[in-house]
Amino acid sequence: MDTRAKLESVHTTGIRPGATSGFTLVELMVTVSISAILLAIGVPSFNSFIVSQRVSAAASDVSTMLTFARSEAIKRNGNVIVTQKSGGWQNGWTTQSSGNTVGQQEAFSNLAIANSTSALTYNNTGRIAGSGTVTFQITGGTNIRCVTVDLSGMPKSKNGSCP
Repeated sequence: MDTRAKLESVHTTGIRPGATSGFTLVELMVTVSISAILLAIGVPSFNSFIVSQRVSAAASDVSTMLTFARSEAIKRNGNVIVTQKSGGWQNGWTTQSSGNTVGQQEAFSNLAIANSTSALTYNNTGRIAGSGTVTFQITGGTNIRCVTVDLSGMPKSKNGSCP
């Protein structure tokens, strides 16, 4: 290759013939260091986000369970009973109709679900048997959600503590 061809090659590609391209060790170490610093800053925020999502998912599961139990009571034209598993609602629950299990929920780890009753009964009209409002307070760290069921049997979920 003559000198003129070499100069044209450098001019069009920006790389000298025979030169290698890539990162130096110093550039790589700086990039890894910056990534480590950003990761150290972001991980605590991410843990809080994960707990928040777990509380939200548990509240959604409670609402879904209540809606399912109400639907089954209307469909079967009979009582449907939702009972907590031993140790509390955070350990899961069982939904039964006429002694047959129609649904189950497994335990939630590292969450607390507070409720004043150990069982909830829907009658054939889809309403809650008994009087008053039933609440489920789901807590994980500083995140709290409240699922409320009034006499109509329809669940409502909101951020914050239960009244």
